[in-house]
Amino acid sequence: MLFQQLREKAKRYPKVDLHRHLEGSIRFSTILDIATRERIPLPTHDPEELRRYVQVNEKELPDYHSFLGKFRILRQIYSSREAIQRIAYEVVLDAAKDNVRYLELRFNPLALSQAQGFPLLKVSEWVIEAGLKAAEEGKIRLNFLITITRDTDLEDAKKLVQLALELRSKGVVGLDLAGDEVNYRAYPFAPLFRDARRKGLGITIHAGEVTGAGSVYEAVEILGAHRIGHGVKAVEDVNVLDLLKFKKVVLEMCLTSNLQTGAIKRLDEHPFLPLLRLGILVTLNTDDPGISGTSLTDEYLLAIRGLGLTQEELTAVIRNGILGAFLPPSEKVKLVEEFNREFESMGLPLIPRVEEVWIWR
Repeated sequence: MLFQQLREKAKRYPKVDLHRHLEGSIRFSTILDIATRERIPLPTHDPEELRRYVQVNEKELPDYHSFLGKFRILRQIYSSREAIQRIAYEVVLDAAKDNVRYLELRFNPLALSQAQGFPLLKVSEWVIEAGLKAAEEGKIRLNFLITITRDTDLEDAKKLVQLALELRSKGVVGLDLAGDEVNYRAYPFAPLFRDARRKGLGITIHAGEVTGAGSVYEAVEILGAHRIGHGVKAVEDVNVLDLLKFKKVVLEMCLTSNLQTGAIKRLDEHPFLPLLRLGILVTLNTDDPGISGTSLTDEYLLAIRGLGLTQEELTAVIRNGILGAFLPPSEKVKLVEEFNREFESMGLPLIPRVEEVWIWR
């Protein structure tokens, strides 16, 4: 009973999710339905067998490359405009149902286009159109990030950067570098990302998830990252922690995902809470809720029950999410005001007055 009450309370919290991949958020029922309707040749069409390919199960040993491998199967589902738009619509609606009030949804146009050779601009417009429709229905504020994976050819990466710049008027606010951190360096993409930053795009780089603190340093100092996806290995170097604090770099942390990839061995080893208490701008996010079987409510509960996060600290984490959003300062101020009205009605600690609502350039 106490757990259920705590869960209901956590669900009522207005939330910010800065790190959610479209491709890792697909409903399992939707995978089955699209595969059946469009006769997609998956490894199996048996529901329980298929789960092993697209979701992490309790018996599966934590493994970074096994986790990334789930995306290869999911790419077959992007088989038509209808399928892509259905996926985007449902992903945003699911976030809204979890009381996420501000979402930055990242997606990889190259991955979405490859199943049927769709033009990059078209698949991006399909995602944006469907996502914004769901956002209006679910009363959620939505922006988009374009993802480039580390194994992408530089010429294709240039096309994706240009695409992100072209789509700024439709809600694309930033660029994300993701993918295999072990076998591919971020360094080759530095000129592209630094140029995108100069032109006003927000920059977030997956780094320090399974490789060392040096990859976080590279992301911030060489690629110009405003935010770091995961960054759990930053704790290995006090100089990197000083850099994160000095430059106000935001860490997009994802507890369940880090357990499943083996980025951390046990929850009590996660640096989330120590980093928060050091004054690093940590946020809490879902990463791939479809693959991981999680929600932002679940992540809040994991932090509260598993790490001892207090209500005041959760308020600080949500504040960090607002400060870290790729939004103009005036919109961040409005979000703080909206969230505080809800916190007050729930009898929860308020976000302190925001003196500093920076926007990076």
